[in-house]
Amino acid sequence: MQARITEVLRSSIAVKEQILRDPELLKSIEIATSVIISTFRNNGSVLFCGNGGSAADAQHLAAEFSGRFYYDRPPLNSEALHVNTSYLTAVGNDYSFNEVYARIVRAKGRKGDVLVALSTSGNSGNILKAIHAARETGMTVIGMTGQSGGQMKELCNILINVPSDDTPRIQEAHITIGHILCELVEASIFPR
Repeated sequence: MQARITEVLRSSIAVKEQILRDPELLKSIEIATSVIISTFRNNGSVLFCGNGGSAADAQHLAAEFSGRFYYDRPPLNSEALHVNTSYLTAVGNDYSFNEVYARIVRAKGRKGDVLVALSTSGNSGNILKAIHAARETGMTVIGMTGQSGGQMKELCNILINVPSDDTPRIQEAHITIGHILCELVEASIFPR
């Protein structure tokens, strides 16, 4: 069992080391950070969407912005779009599950806002529809995916494609990258 524990930890570390060695990926993270900073400074909002573990990551990161990250400061307008279960189940039932994010992006998103779309495959139907709705609204789309980027690769303004095809390793890297975004945004907007 310890051998497998060690193997999983090494695998997770290896993905993060690949990110460290990829200047284009690091630049994408930097650009995403700058876009989010600008959005918040202009009183915009950052909306998150994902499914399953990616929904949990979306909720986690939205809470870091709207709550706090390292220290007390004013809240930033950020929301995970799946947290209203009555809305989610009504739209899923009355329209289709593929519409749940697109519909709420049209309701809440404004030109200049940001949609952070998380999908390890880059091919989730409801995420793709949300991206289309965000682009039609004039939002910037930051995609967080796995290595290939899937269909999201061609649709996102900024793609952060983690160099792995292993869903747990991708999600671990997404939350690490998300924490980097939160730290840098908080420090820039609310310097100590």
